[in-house]
Amino acid sequence: MSRVRIGLLGAGHLGKIHLRLLTEIPAFEVVGFFDVDPVVCQNVEAEFNLSAFPTIEAMIEAVDAVDIVTPTVSHAAMAQLALAAGKHIFIEKPLTRTLHEGRVLQQMLADRPELVGQVGHVERFNPAFQALEGTDIQPLFIEGHRLAQFNPRGTDVSVVLDLMIHDLDIILSVVEAPLKSVHASGVAVVSQEPDIANARLEFENGCVVNLTASRISLKNMRKLRFFQPHAYLSVDFLKKQAEVIRLSDTEEAIAPPAMQMAWDLGETRKYLILEQPKVEASNAIQQELEEFAASILEKKPVRVPVKQALRALETAHRIIEDMERNWKARFPGDELSAKG
Repeated sequence: MSRVRIGLLGAGHLGKIHLRLLTEIPAFEVVGFFDVDPVVCQNVEAEFNLSAFPTIEAMIEAVDAVDIVTPTVSHAAMAQLALAAGKHIFIEKPLTRTLHEGRVLQQMLADRPELVGQVGHVERFNPAFQALEGTDIQPLFIEGHRLAQFNPRGTDVSVVLDLMIHDLDIILSVVEAPLKSVHASGVAVVSQEPDIANARLEFENGCVVNLTASRISLKNMRKLRFFQPHAYLSVDFLKKQAEVIRLSDTEEAIAPPAMQMAWDLGETRKYLILEQPKVEASNAIQQELEEFAASILEKKPVRVPVKQALRALETAHRIIEDMERNWKARFPGDELSAKG
């Protein structure tokens, strides 16, 4: 196989972004797409000069791989159809709506090891986060804020599955320890699912995480801060910036824009070093799709396999369950719509 014949399921806002990038990646041959909305199909056919398939099954039969960018509620059904037909899958985050659905997909892939399954946790490919590759990250405390102005897209699920799961995936890729406990609260303000949530996670290695996610903010923010012995690291996923502040016992040779300050602490002197790792400009969605193709053609491991996405989904559901439990304890008889 010299190129991957691929089809897209779901040609909405994000689906069209995927479709444009797929047509620009030489490793892919875009065979066509499917969407349930005939008006969308007509517009996308005209814009991309591609044909819409009459059924999902017809498209799956014609391809080697399927890019699933449908609403979360249909992820499991689409992925199961593709895997049962022996096709590779790229599936947008979150992996599925329920844990049972996610576990079924994981088992299907385990039964077909020749198939590639990659999940679109795109922040793994954010150039600001990638700029920290090679940096020793051993946090004892992590603080995260993911705030967004209201957009009706994504409100079919809790803000935990819509936004917070991005940060959960990043954190679980950094903290190499089992999750010990979860404490969370959330409120549904304008939609039928929680629109704002806060979660405190404790890991068995002592790391504590405090996350806030909101889709009813007046401003956009996507930041994670890592605190560890003798160092502080910050990642701004929105502005594509990274910062490392660390303490050293000795003066170091540094180059601008890094800065160094000497601190006299009685009989000792410490050096505070402020660095801004170089962030290479890149398109994160394009990169994850290119890696998907490389995984198929060159047998390279995927960066976000279904197994890891399932762990993020399991953590998200623990948060959602604790949100429900705390809501019921405070407002007996008043159910928080937090099924995810």
